[in-house]
Amino acid sequence: MSILEATHLTKTYRIGDRSIDVLRDVSLCVPSGEFLVIQGNSGSGKTTLLSLLSGLDRPTQGRVLMEGRDITDLTEDQLAPLRNGTMGFVFQSFHLVPSLNVLENVRFPAELSRDPRAEGKARALIERVGLQDRMWSFPHQLSGGERQRAAICRALVNHPRIIFADEPTGNLDSANGKAILELLLDLRREHGTTLVLVTHSVEIAGMADRAILLRDGMIDGKRHAP
Repeated sequence: MSILEATHLTKTYRIGDRSIDVLRDVSLCVPSGEFLVIQGNSGSGKTTLLSLLSGLDRPTQGRVLMEGRDITDLTEDQLAPLRNGTMGFVFQSFHLVPSLNVLENVRFPAELSRDPRAEGKARALIERVGLQDRMWSFPHQLSGGERQRAAICRALVNHPRIIFADEPTGNLDSANGKAILELLLDLRREHGTTLVLVTHSVEIAGMADRAILLRDGMIDGKRHAP
């Protein structure tokens, strides 16, 4: 069963009298539980595609279905519960709230969902990633690897069915990057979560169930990991 389906996605930007197609007629289907990697050079449209698939941006043409529901034309109010419950987001730049400590950042999405277990779920995840001694620290007091671990906990606190990750190891050293990837994959195996990840890394792509290559805004080919 597919959790995500995109058909004929095109994204066009206008700059003065010029039209620039960042994505052109991209279609793909993501089965539930799949680990899908999106690859491509800078400017190939990877982040744009991820933004369209997750409803963070709207296509110029085409449709996106999440669990059979067309999300393409949903309002921000309609998208908000999907983003907070069905989806989780992990960005290269972390996007932690500077004025909140680690525990507050992690439990925030669960509080938005009015989950009475928000505190317990957040603490369990924080302990799982080894940040229990940093629970009361603020983002500026954390290393890059610690901030990314906190961001992943926040993405997972509502047990999303699909996680979108944009270069989640891009700002980390190799040791921290490997630890973050292993954490995502462990949690995916445990909960059957679908993972859609943008990366330049050939090594990470080799761990995926499937890798899609974007070139000049179009799917150039598909490669299955060995």
